[in-house]
Amino acid sequence: MSTPITDHGQAGGAAPTGPLIVTQDDALAEHLLRLCAAAGADPILVRSAPPPRALWAAAGLVLVGDDLAEHCTGLARRSGVLLLGLDLDDSEIWVRAVQLGAEHVLFLPDAESWLLDRIADAAEGVGPPALTVAVLGGRGGAGASTLACALAVSAARAGHRTVLVDADPLGGGLDVLLGGEAASGLRWPDLAGSRGRVSGTELVKALPALHQLVALSWDRGDAPAVAPEAMRSVLAAARRPGGLVVVDLPRHLDPAAGQALEQADLALLVVPAELRAAAAADRVAAAVRMRLTDVRAVVRAPGPAGLAGAEIARGLRMPLAGELPHEPGLVLDIERGTPPGHRRKGPLARFCGAFLAEVMPSVPALDGGVS
Repeated sequence: MSTPITDHGQAGGAAPTGPLIVTQDDALAEHLLRLCAAAGADPILVRSAPPPRALWAAAGLVLVGDDLAEHCTGLARRSGVLLLGLDLDDSEIWVRAVQLGAEHVLFLPDAESWLLDRIADAAEGVGPPALTVAVLGGRGGAGASTLACALAVSAARAGHRTVLVDADPLGGGLDVLLGGEAASGLRWPDLAGSRGRVSGTELVKALPALHQLVALSWDRGDAPAVAPEAMRSVLAAARRPGGLVVVDLPRHLDPAAGQALEQADLALLVVPAELRAAAAADRVAAAVRMRLTDVRAVVRAPGPAGLAGAEIARGLRMPLAGELPHEPGLVLDIERGTPPGHRRKGPLARFCGAFLAEVMPSVPALDGGVS
């Protein structure tokens, strides 16, 4: 367990990454410090009350023991204050919680799991979760992986924190499309057994960084089965720091892919402008709609019979996100390790730029992309 910052001191002048703990109860303090250590947070422990007003205002999360609650009632009201009870039979704690302005009253160990998540969120500086876009093909070879990579490349180039997740174990690996199959970092086999909470900050640090984004792909070995629990934990960690998460999904939704789809905000279904492709896409769309309501068509044009994108989208009973014309040189670029969307004036980059401007208008860009 790391040594907590106590009272008014600051360890090495470093800003704490964990909560402010206010209590004189040794057993409660020890329990809270263990939770902070498990969450990777460095708390400030104050054993007298009221604590300094600057600490009270600056802490991302404040944990007040009921033994000192009355001494903190004169401090400024703020969000993120939790009151830790010491006696389950003391009904007056609810009165003290109101006087303190606490968001919740907690009793350990019953609330331990919930509190651990709150401490970890505070340590990571969690804000709004990332917009999560799932991309899948209406038929084989529709170009879903190409579009997923181009979306991620375009978002990262625009300064958005971006994570690209390859959820298709038979797709050949998105790191290959990005020209980064030799890049160091974790792949799915390293994370397939993940359970519980995964740190978003640590996940980003451990994944390969390519073209100002980070990517979770497959290695060149046998693809392991990824349990739905692992997909849930890893994708939740990828979403937690905010920005954009792009998930490349297989057409046949296995349990892990279904779990990824349930965490998505919207899906793009890539459909070539062909009659049979549209018929196949209708079946894929039916499976997707069972888990997600916002599904939009991206039509690859032109088709052999001149079908319009709006006509295909109407037949699929979904809005048209846009049409993707053929991009000369794209196949050769990929063979040479140049990622889709790299050509700023190409059809892919133009589509991605317009789409991102529509769906991410309120998400602030970050200088330098992923941090």
